Amino acid sequence: MELTAGLGSVDDYIRYIEAGADECFCGYIPYAWDRKYGTVLSLNRREVRCCSVQLGAFSELEILAAMVRAYQKPVQLTFNSLYYLPQQYPEIAEIIQKCMEIGFWDYIIADPALILYLRQQKIDCRISLSGEVGEINSAMTGLFEQMEIGRIIFPRKMRPKDMAVVAQVCAKRSPGLENMKYEAFALNELCQFSGAFCNSLHCDEMGYLCRVPYRVGVGKSQRKNSILIDHKEWDDTASSREYTSEARQCGDTWDSPESDFDAPILGESGCGLCALYDLGQAGITHLKIVGRGNHPDRMVEDIRAMKRALEILDAFKDRETYQKRMKQELFLSGCSKNCYYLPANRHL
Repeated sequence: MELTAGLGSVDDYIRYIEAGADECFCGYIPYAWDRKYGTVLSLNRREVRCCSVQLGAFSELEILAAMVRAYQKPVQLTFNSLYYLPQQYPEIAEIIQKCMEIGFWDYIIADPALILYLRQQKIDCRISLSGEVGEINSAMTGLFEQMEIGRIIFPRKMRPKDMAVVAQVCAKRSPGLENMKYEAFALNELCQFSGAFCNSLHCDEMGYLCRVPYRVGVGKSQRKNSILIDHKEWDDTASSREYTSEARQCGDTWDSPESDFDAPILGESGCGLCALYDLGQAGITHLKIVGRGNHPDRMVEDIRAMKRALEILDAFKDRETYQKRMKQELFLSGCSKNCYYLPANRHL
């Protein structure tokens, strides 16, 4: 499995590649777009200027393109908005064509209409289907078979077992998809929302909705087996306590002092290291290390840790031995308990 790392600044590309990343992904928002449409009509749902989250000048792309030619490690550009206005499609196509002219051929796209438009315009860029599309079953992925998709990025909340079923059904239904690549989230920024159904903004003007403190658990209800979000009353059962201890609690991660760069906990905002064996068995070819906007030194540590985890996985082919050795070596400061793929769910 190869590593793809989130790039927030052109200055970090060489460091990430030398740390072990096989490719990077980054956002690009031209100033002309930002001036014309502002924050609400987002190009990639990351309208952040106060820190290094994405590139904003074509000259930066030209510098990055030169680095890509030198290091031969590709960079994908993200267009992650769920939808665009009709008049924006020609503008986006023009942006992509300009980027292709200097060597950027790979794009992560979330809007199916944009993918269709690019293909109708005979723009032959390589497209990865964003996890923001919510492609959770083979019927959904089948809709994109005629659009020449090269990679499917599974959403954060999908189990490795379900990923395997999608890959198997797609290959059986369409022999041409046997070489399809599949990507899964593996480290950082676990979110309580499903991206395909989230219309919140990530911008400088307001706090991110995904950083609002919350807690998930089993609440008392008239109906049995109802799962509620309830800040007043909780079902104090063993199963409820176990679930909330494994669930991501934003108030105990991003909004705490432990979220600063000096924090030694690996994967504190989301970790899938224990699931690497299952992801490999599911047919995953790429592992995503989310990190646009993260401290670059921390990203370098994350890339090295993930690379080392894959080396341990190659050395010990069974799940139990891999997890034991990996935890002994990488979790010196303890486990974050913030699992992308909960141990209880991986074998369902």
